Amino acid sequence: MSRSIQDELNQIICQGLYRTTRTISGCQSKWVEMDGRKLLLLCSNNYLGLADHPTLIKASIKAAEQFGTSSGASRLVSGTMELHEQLEQEVARFKQTEAALVFNSGYAANTGIIAALASRGDVIFSDRINHASIVDGALLSGARLVRYPHNDVVALANLLEKHRGSKRCLVVTDGVFSMDGDIAPLKELVALKNTYDAMLMVDDAHGSGVLGANGRGSAELLGVMGGVDIHMGTFGKALGSFGAYAAVSGELRELLVNRARSFIFSTSLPPAVLAASLAALELVSTAEGNELRHRLLSNALRFRDMLAAAGFSVGNGFTQIVPIMCGAADVTMRFSELLLDEGIYVQGIRPPTVPAGACRLRCTVMATHSDEDLAWAVERIATVGRRLGVA
Repeated sequence: MSRSIQDELNQIICQGLYRTTRTISGCQSKWVEMDGRKLLLLCSNNYLGLADHPTLIKASIKAAEQFGTSSGASRLVSGTMELHEQLEQEVARFKQTEAALVFNSGYAANTGIIAALASRGDVIFSDRINHASIVDGALLSGARLVRYPHNDVVALANLLEKHRGSKRCLVVTDGVFSMDGDIAPLKELVALKNTYDAMLMVDDAHGSGVLGANGRGSAELLGVMGGVDIHMGTFGKALGSFGAYAAVSGELRELLVNRARSFIFSTSLPPAVLAASLAALELVSTAEGNELRHRLLSNALRFRDMLAAAGFSVGNGFTQIVPIMCGAADVTMRFSELLLDEGIYVQGIRPPTVPAGACRLRCTVMATHSDEDLAWAVERIATVGRRLGVA
């Protein structure tokens, strides 16, 4: 057994796909310490800087003192606490839906929701570059999985027409795509789901808290909040906490409570996490939250423009996710390692996360980055990029 495992590890190493973890000391701030080095962090999902915000920290401490450190059970046993219900009510208010259900992670939410809503005889239509958890949820469901070309609504319409008459059709898309930072054509997707009597699910993990006048996400930005059947989002990115949710109708919530296995068979989120998420939802609805969103997207635009001016290919998005396209995996990982020596931490992304030949540095900016931070970073990224022939 150990021999075959080592052989498999050796194969991963030979393919240049071996992964390891890196340990950060302290908080997920814009500057972090790793192995005794001070680094500018350009790969965190702490978009608004809330992960170390005093308001969230105080709320977590208070909840732990009042409610303890664990929920103690799954939600359908004794693990539903007042804070779970309060958080679900606030999520429903935030996303303008009848109800909401909290899950333990984005992965748990997507696999649980999709497998609960679709089964044999149904068809799931998934954007080609959707998050892996969407694909895994579809595979777990037993339904037929049809992947359509990225953001191609004409191709999707043809596929929906081809499968008209299936028991249930579920269209699933990222709101903001996690590797490219572009946005799904939600207006067109809503029109298609109405035409073909399908359901539409949007994973807005990277849009919630960031996009739209009130931070409600990509559906708010594009004016289709009421046209989406399942708003999935997470608390662990812009909201600076942990966990995920489905904002849905009351009827759909009841179905998920009874069918979503990742909800049914998991100990529920602890009080400190729930309280931080509640505090984050309140904060993003304030003037401070609005200012943080404005600052974040301004930073993203400035950073993207500076990189493009330096000769990098950075895609066509405008969100806080800014890819630097590098091509080959070995060049990408070398780029990432050399930037550590320059004082910048940004991860290289390679297969299977992205297709071969589409490797990139996935940069993410934060609201807390200053103009000086980003200019300093671009100067060093450009220096290394020219050395590697990327810029």
